[in-house]
Amino acid sequence: MKRNLAAALGGWSARHRMTAILGWLLFVVLASVLGGAAGQVTMADHEQGTGQSARAGQILAEAGVEDPDHETVLVSGAPAASPEMRRAVADVRANVQATGKITELRRDVVAEDGRNVIVQFTVRELPDDPLPAILDAVAEAKKDNPSVRIGQFGGATADAWFDDALGSDFARAEMTALPLALGILLVAFGALLAAVLPVVLAFTAFLAATGVLAVASHALHVDQTTNSVMLLMGLAVGVDYCLFYLQREREERRRGRDRESALAIAAATSGRSVLVSGITVMVAMSGMFLSGLLLFKGFAIATILVVCIAMLGSVTVLPALLSLLGDKVDFGRVRLPRRRAGRAGVVGTLLRPVLARPGVAALLSAGLLLALAAPALGMKTERLRIDQLIPPGEEIAQTYTRLNEAFPGNPEPAVVVLKARDINAPQVGAAVAELKRQAVASGEMNEPIDVTVHDRANIAEIEVPLAGKGADAASKHALETLRERIVPRTVGTVGEAPVTGQLAWSLDYNDRLKAGTAPVFLFVMGVTFLLMLIFFRSLLIAVTAIVLNLLSVGAAYGVMVAVFQHGWGDSLVGTTGAGALESWIPLFVLVVLFGLSMDYHVFVVSRIREAHDRGLDTTGAVSEGVRATAGVVTSAAVIMIATFGIFGTLSMQDFKQLGVGLAVAVLIDATIVRVVLLPAVMALLGRANWYLPRWLDWLPSASHGEPGRETREPARNPLTLA
Repeated sequence: MKRNLAAALGGWSARHRMTAILGWLLFVVLASVLGGAAGQVTMADHEQGTGQSARAGQILAEAGVEDPDHETVLVSGAPAASPEMRRAVADVRANVQATGKITELRRDVVAEDGRNVIVQFTVRELPDDPLPAILDAVAEAKKDNPSVRIGQFGGATADAWFDDALGSDFARAEMTALPLALGILLVAFGALLAAVLPVVLAFTAFLAATGVLAVASHALHVDQTTNSVMLLMGLAVGVDYCLFYLQREREERRRGRDRESALAIAAATSGRSVLVSGITVMVAMSGMFLSGLLLFKGFAIATILVVCIAMLGSVTVLPALLSLLGDKVDFGRVRLPRRRAGRAGVVGTLLRPVLARPGVAALLSAGLLLALAAPALGMKTERLRIDQLIPPGEEIAQTYTRLNEAFPGNPEPAVVVLKARDINAPQVGAAVAELKRQAVASGEMNEPIDVTVHDRANIAEIEVPLAGKGADAASKHALETLRERIVPRTVGTVGEAPVTGQLAWSLDYNDRLKAGTAPVFLFVMGVTFLLMLIFFRSLLIAVTAIVLNLLSVGAAYGVMVAVFQHGWGDSLVGTTGAGALESWIPLFVLVVLFGLSMDYHVFVVSRIREAHDRGLDTTGAVSEGVRATAGVVTSAAVIMIATFGIFGTLSMQDFKQLGVGLAVAVLIDATIVRVVLLPAVMALLGRANWYLPRWLDWLPSASHGEPGRETREPARNPLTLA
């Protein structure tokens, strides 16, 4: 029998083990060094959006206009005319001005309730970070005026918080994920060296992918969160692939195979599953290129790189290391309680009634998944605001909320970017004045409406606070009025005037995302179907894979909506319901889950097919295949759930949504789907599982058994891809 590609790669690596090991190390070092020298290029603000929002940012970027950070200090807690309020406001003004780090200290603005005053200024652009001195100045005023409440919010303050949060969160994820994965693998293998190998290979794959991504980012700019997403995927996938391979090699050794035979069988079986799973994940990820958004293109290239490198490492350097170490891979054996021989275990206990009554099991499990998915019907997505992203206990979030209540729309107003031939022309000034008049007269926009003129670029930025709470119906209607009525009749007559801002960006982004979701969805489903059809040469196995994945994704969506949109059980994950999901999360979760679920599906169904090809009937093959893979699938799922769960503990709401969504989906996929629904459906279908229409008989075939073993359905052509 002709060997498949995975067997050939494993065999070559085992024969040339030092070449494979040193080649891997050299690749990782070179990729890391080149990446560090090149540096990673992140997206500019205007590259992240679409529509009018992106155009507004593009106008500013092309003109070389660097929008300075604007800061607002909110003083509240007493009547504006009271001595304590006047003294506090005066102290804030004097302290921040004395730093020499600000410009454009504007006049104070008193809220309609007469109990809130804002002091606004622009942060000076300096070689050294001016923000610490400004924060100290405000803190001094706060200390000297304990009878009033003083808080600061602005672009510089928010950026500083996000930079600190991202840095500390990423470091915490790194420091937590690796030891956690190591501990889980130690329990799975019962040997320290066997547990270390998958973690080391996964982390080196991540390091190499980070370097390659840095070089690629010069052609395709990426978001600052991309490295975190790549770490998430790299550890989950890299450890799983090594786990599948190593577990099969250890299993064959326990059966009495010699080292070479055990390694050859692992390469031909688990190695082939790793290749097919990796290719499926990468192709699924490539669907994000169809979204039309640069954020998803960056996620696509990052995840494809880390999955590709992890996959190649699993089928090359891992066999080389196993060949070199031999039985020494069990070094550092730890005595752990093991299940007694003859006992069925949890999976075996659950599987018995499932296969005895597959119809009932299928209906109950499918019904449970549909019930979990029900909340997803009311899914709402938007670009989350500061008070939604940041934990409510943070001072910056509290200041933002109070500022928005006292001065609706002020923290993040709509911004009209006006580009004219002569920004100082009388007709331009008259148009801006008319925009102000109509905006206030509409009753949907508030004062102060601030105008920043960039004379050299002939550009003006007009900040228009919107009515409402920032993203509710009133705010959306106000933005529509500004875009559709006021701007075209005023500044739109003297130049180009796109409208941007938090709400505008969110709506533009959602519109583009909705248009791009269908192509991505159809592409991912179509490619997954084709790959499963080719690999298993079965029409129903391919259809089943699609349906089961959709049920898993739907259930994950339902849980995410319930927790993060409706706030049901939000305290369990240490957050407060945001009322919506971050715009990019649902599509990314869809693509990732369609790819990752192939890890389990390919691995489990391959073992079922292996048993069927040896002559077992479908029910017997399902029982053997699920039982044989139960341990490794459980270990792999626990690692993924733990890795994703770590992201659910991070500070920012979007990472919490991503981590919890993926962790819940993997939990559902590895339990309800793989242990109950998949066996039940395959038992119901019987021999029809392996049905292939005659007009598809030209598809290449592959042996799913061990090398050299005769099967009931011998392969006629080698599957060259895997």
